[in-house]
Amino acid sequence: MENNLNLIESFSEFKEMKNIDRVTLMSILEEVFRSMIRKKFSTDETFDIIVNPDRGDIEMYHNRTIVDDEFAEDSFDFDPALHVGLTEARKIDSDLEIGEEVTVPVTLNDFGRRAVLAVRQNLVSKILELEKDNVYKKYKDRIGEIVTGEVYQIWKKELLILDDEGNELIMPKNEQIGSDFFKKGDAVRAVIQRVDMKNTTPVIILSRISPEFLAKLFELEVPEVFDGLITIKKIVREPGERAKVAVESYDDRIDPVGACVGMKGSRIHGIVRELRNENIDVINFTTNPTLFIQRALSPAKITTIKLDEENKRAEVYLKPDQVSLAIGKGGHNIKLAGKLTGYDIDVYRDTDEDIEDVDLEEFADEIDSWIIDELKAIGCDTAKSVLELSVEELVKRTDLEEETITEVHNILKSEFE
Repeated sequence: MENNLNLIESFSEFKEMKNIDRVTLMSILEEVFRSMIRKKFSTDETFDIIVNPDRGDIEMYHNRTIVDDEFAEDSFDFDPALHVGLTEARKIDSDLEIGEEVTVPVTLNDFGRRAVLAVRQNLVSKILELEKDNVYKKYKDRIGEIVTGEVYQIWKKELLILDDEGNELIMPKNEQIGSDFFKKGDAVRAVIQRVDMKNTTPVIILSRISPEFLAKLFELEVPEVFDGLITIKKIVREPGERAKVAVESYDDRIDPVGACVGMKGSRIHGIVRELRNENIDVINFTTNPTLFIQRALSPAKITTIKLDEENKRAEVYLKPDQVSLAIGKGGHNIKLAGKLTGYDIDVYRDTDEDIEDVDLEEFADEIDSWIIDELKAIGCDTAKSVLELSVEELVKRTDLEEETITEVHNILKSEFE
């Protein structure tokens, strides 16, 4: 009786599983019990098994043909799995005759305690295997989609996240934005990057740094992107710093950039917040490489562009006050513009006259800001005002090292050569 209860309890657990459909569960249960029957009787052909998922139990019936007692006792052809003697059969029903079929219910106790434990173990194994397979298939089909989960555990190299069904998802450190900080219980949004199988267990990898994550966020925030009225042609990112998104609309009545940004930036603000204040430039896509490079280097204003289409190189000339804008903080702007357009971009200062002076801020990509601030503090805010003073004089008037000032002099001199 205890064995029956154990099995029924485990059956009740299985029928609660959300990832297994009713038909599959019934099929597994039947196969497990048929396997147990085959071990005891060498065949399961004369057995009927009825699975009752609603009640959480199983009925088993053994069907045998009635033979005369002499055949039952002496014949080598007698098989207890297929036959039953007349005397034995009439204990069940006194009206039975030879040649008829008799059906008797079979209980788990008929198989013994060890067999029941083996069945339970087999059942657990098959259900877990199916669960894993279903999770693998489910997430394999959802690669590239956004998923929301809850941080369950934080490790040095990765986060363990649970989805709303309790499935385990992994987000490695190198798939997180640099400024991401999560605590246990936090809700996390990320894109399903890939699904691996490791020792028969599905490993679902999430990412917040992939371009697909940004593309899906645009789909969520911009209805025209979701509906296909606006197409995202390409996305390049420096996660947490800057991103450039090239968009196109086949409907002249829709301004793709305006629709993506929204009134007063209402649509893009939600995306920027999700990406830890990543600066997002939305650009109108064009097949004209010169115009595309010009747009990609926004917000800088370009004077002229010389293209080498064969080698995919571009020489870009800008006014001195536009150079630092083109390069951007940490060089992110020019690097992303190159990735977006597919061109190696070289930036040059477009100086019409040799005597033209240049503001020190325009050298922010070559000289550290604290050095520029130190020079400005003594009234030197242009390149020539610094060069007019000797290295010795600058060492006296600032807290800068002689080596640093010499390097600054060389950088500024090269501007006028």
